[in-house]
Amino acid sequence: MALLEVNDIHSYYGNIHALKGVALTVEEGEIVTLIGGNGAGKTTTLRTISGLIRPRQGNVKFQGEDIIKYAPHALVPKGVSMVPEGRGVFAKLTVEENLEMGAFHRNDRAGIKEDIEKSYEMFPRLGERKTQLAGTMSGGEQQMLAVTRALMSKPKLLLMDEPSMGLAPVLVDLIFDAIIEINKQGMTILLVEQNAHMALQVANRGYVLQTGEIVLSDDAKVLQNDPTVQKAYLGID
Repeated sequence: MALLEVNDIHSYYGNIHALKGVALTVEEGEIVTLIGGNGAGKTTTLRTISGLIRPRQGNVKFQGEDIIKYAPHALVPKGVSMVPEGRGVFAKLTVEENLEMGAFHRNDRAGIKEDIEKSYEMFPRLGERKTQLAGTMSGGEQQMLAVTRALMSKPKLLLMDEPSMGLAPVLVDLIFDAIIEINKQGMTILLVEQNAHMALQVANRGYVLQTGEIVLSDDAKVLQNDPTVQKAYLGID
């Protein structure tokens, strides 16, 4: 049994049929990536998995349980956490307060404090700015905070939506290095990423979405060498 199973999902925005039978699996310990162009349905897939959108058809199973009925906040204690597109930090709270918010369902104060310190070890820049309001930080710093805040809930599955969006190349490398390290520590990750080259480099497997449908899936290395993927998403003719 896979950790996450998405089965025949049909999601809508009003009358717009955004996802048309999407199906995918994520095994425990994997990094699986969803790639595709703008409007392909990548973010909608994550929003459906995380409970922000309720599909009209299909189901989403996490550890064998259908989680469609749960609201997003109810999925966090079950082990599903999301790094949203655009960071979504609490702008008027400090870095440390944001991290504490990520652990809202936990009551182990010593463990929370220890995990906050681990966040500062992962991204020392956050430690330097722990009393700074999150809204005054750069985009890269906010992305670091969004990642560590999601990890504060101690998830079994981390959903990541466009973590490199809007970042300078040096910060993109930093974020992807962190993704690799988080995965090495045992975290299962479903990664949505516009930068297909970087995503396929770190992932075990990948799915290609096109206008709400999965048109291709395979090992990441196979997708990297697929002529269609190279031409459409990797800039290789």
